Amino acid sequence: MLYSTIMSMEININCDLGEKSKHHSNIYDPDLLEIVNSANVACGYHAGDEETMNKVVEISKKNGVSIGAHPSFNDPENFGRERLNLNTSEIKKLIIDQYEILQEIALKHGENVSHIKPHGALNNMACEDIELATILAKTIKGINDNLIYLVPTGSKMEEAAKKLDMKIACEIFADRNYEDDGNLVSRKKSHALITDPNQAKQHVLKMVKTQSLNCHSGKQIPCEIDSVCIHGDNLSSLATAKKIKKNLLENGLELKALNKMKKFI
Repeated sequence: MLYSTIMSMEININCDLGEKSKHHSNIYDPDLLEIVNSANVACGYHAGDEETMNKVVEISKKNGVSIGAHPSFNDPENFGRERLNLNTSEIKKLIIDQYEILQEIALKHGENVSHIKPHGALNNMACEDIELATILAKTIKGINDNLIYLVPTGSKMEEAAKKLDMKIACEIFADRNYEDDGNLVSRKKSHALITDPNQAKQHVLKMVKTQSLNCHSGKQIPCEIDSVCIHGDNLSSLATAKKIKKNLLENGLELKALNKMKKFI
C-alpha cells in the first residue's frame, strides 16, 4: 500500500480492560482509557465484576471510547486461557449471557455495547477452527446485526464473519509476535510478548503501513487492518499505548472509536 493512502486512513486502538482478578490489576484502566479508542470489557467470566464493568463504562463514556463485550470461557481460575471443549448451545449461552450482562450496565449509563471481541483461549481456538468460528459469528449476528465483530486479521474468525456479511473490524496485536501461519506465538514461548514500547511502536506502524502481519521470522503476510490491540495486562501497557498512539498520529493516521469509523457508519 502506498504511503499517501496511509495518510488518509482511519485506525482504531483497542484495549482489554476491567480485568481485575488474582492474575491482573486494573490499576491502569483509567489512564489507558484516555489513550485508546475502544474498550473490550471483561464480563465477569474470566475477570472483572459489576463494579469494574460500571467503572470502565463510566470512564469510556466520558472519554468517547466505544464499549465492547469481551466474552470468555467461565474459567476465572485460569483467566480464560485454558482451552475447553463445549457444545454449540454452551458456547452460544456464554456469548449471549456475557453480552447481556455488560449491555445492561451500559444502558444504565445511557450507552450501548457496540462491538464484541472474544477473549483468551476461546478466541485462539476460533482463530484456528472454522466450525467454532462459525458458531461465534452466527451467535453474535443473532444478537444484533449492528454489532461490530472485532477479530484477529487473517483468522478463521474473519473468514466465518465475512461469509455472514457481518460488520468486521480486523485487528493486529501491538505487543505480540506472530508465527509464519499468522497465528500468535504461544504465551508459553519466550518470544511471545513484545515488552519494549519502542519495538512495539515500530512493529505496529510497519504492519499498518504495509497492511501485512510482521512474523517473528521476518515473513510478511498481507492482511486487512482496522484496529490495533494493546493488552492491558502487561507492565509496559501504558508506555506502549502512549508511544503507539503518538507514532500513529505523527504518521498521519486518524484515530477513531470502532463505532465512529466510516466503514461502520
